[in-house]
Amino acid sequence: MNSLGDILNQKGDILKIKNPEDIEELKDRVYQMKDQLDALLRTLNQKQTEPIKQREPDIEILESGERIVEGVFSGEQMVGSDGKEYSVPYNYASKSKLVEGDLMKLTITKNGSFIYKQIGPIERKRLIGELVSDGEQYSVLADGKTYKVLIASITFFHGKPGDEVVILVPKDGISDWAAVENIINK
Repeated sequence: MNSLGDILNQKGDILKIKNPEDIEELKDRVYQMKDQLDALLRTLNQKQTEPIKQREPDIEILESGERIVEGVFSGEQMVGSDGKEYSVPYNYASKSKLVEGDLMKLTITKNGSFIYKQIGPIERKRLIGELVSDGEQYSVLADGKTYKVLIASITFFHGKPGDEVVILVPKDGISDWAAVENIINK
């Protein structure tokens, strides 16, 4: 394996490839570095979220007896600051186009009703991909990654495998889930 210095000739700010056959090797090296950086970012992000789990739960109890819990949308559920998972209705998550990482507030009324509200949307980016299905779960293949999507979103737009799907994902970071913004039926 050649060193990067053997592959590249650097003149000022311009990089020139010495040997055209080395382009693939250079690409491999860049992808390896990217994978290592992504792994480092995942590790750093995990270390940043651990202290949040250890703090006191951010639950407010109102005079009316209602409880308010804040949390983060995980793609299917809200993970509350108390560490519990709360089921978010799929039609609400689909209609609101909730994205993994969005901040939410849950009000639990005295009679047990759950009222969700998105209070802090995460920065998003749009991707276009292809809808696929394994029979039980729908996913979208976009930018070389597979994102799970809620079935409620697919049925609302009458999606079928092979359709083009416009999805929303976090602008920064890694996510397993995407929100469906629209479907272009084929």
